[in-house]
Amino acid sequence: MFKNKPTFLLKLVSTLLITSALTLSNASADALEDIKASGELKVGVFSDFPPFSSASADMSLKGYDIDVADYLASALGVKMVPVSVTGQNRIPYLNDARVDLLMSVGYSDERAEVIDYAAAYAPYYIAVIGPAALEVSSPADLEGKSVSVNRGTLEDTSLTEAAPENVDIKRFDNYNSVIQAFISGQTDLMVVGNDVGAGVLARQEDIKPEQKFQLLTSPSHIAVNKGETALKQAIDSAIASMLEDGKLNQSSENWLNTPLDPENLKD
Repeated sequence: MFKNKPTFLLKLVSTLLITSALTLSNASADALEDIKASGELKVGVFSDFPPFSSASADMSLKGYDIDVADYLASALGVKMVPVSVTGQNRIPYLNDARVDLLMSVGYSDERAEVIDYAAAYAPYYIAVIGPAALEVSSPADLEGKSVSVNRGTLEDTSLTEAAPENVDIKRFDNYNSVIQAFISGQTDLMVVGNDVGAGVLARQEDIKPEQKFQLLTSPSHIAVNKGETALKQAIDSAIASMLEDGKLNQSSENWLNTPLDPENLKD
């Protein structure tokens, strides 16, 4: 029936592939459009990360991250829906579209391969904390000591890179476990962000914990999936507005007990 069957089949396959690609492209809407259509902004947050996010007396999440997430949702005209994540599952949650964005993400080249970074919105540094009686002032002093850290986080990566070979790194799945291991004496030291560390320093008078040294200084960013340019631009615009009208500074003074210095939001 067809004089040149191979050519015909090639054209047919090509047409089907193009049609399929166009169909998939049309079916996959822009993330910002999806958010507005659903009326919800699903935000990945740590549920045990005070003062950025933690459960209040009524079991709702409160904190710096929640303030910012609420403002972002308001700017988009949708409802903010917090989704509890861990250091291990949060990037897969984002990549699988179980959340639309992530809060409190420190920059790393490795992460930048699988996510995009929107605006920095909070100052952040990673510190080694230990009892006042323990003399530690540099990574070399970690030799022979045990250190608790939250598995899969930037703290974990920073500690692993800096620690000598014979450091006993004990990894836990949440910050409460990291802190408890240190307070109970299971570990000599712990590695956490300045925000988590501040709470421990203020409450544990018996062991007189103190910051020994910093491993990394990096502001916290909001992360989105690769290629979501419209959503990233909307977030950047909202954060710029928060800086301009003082809302970000207000949240900083309320939750971090210090005015926000815009210079600390620079990588």
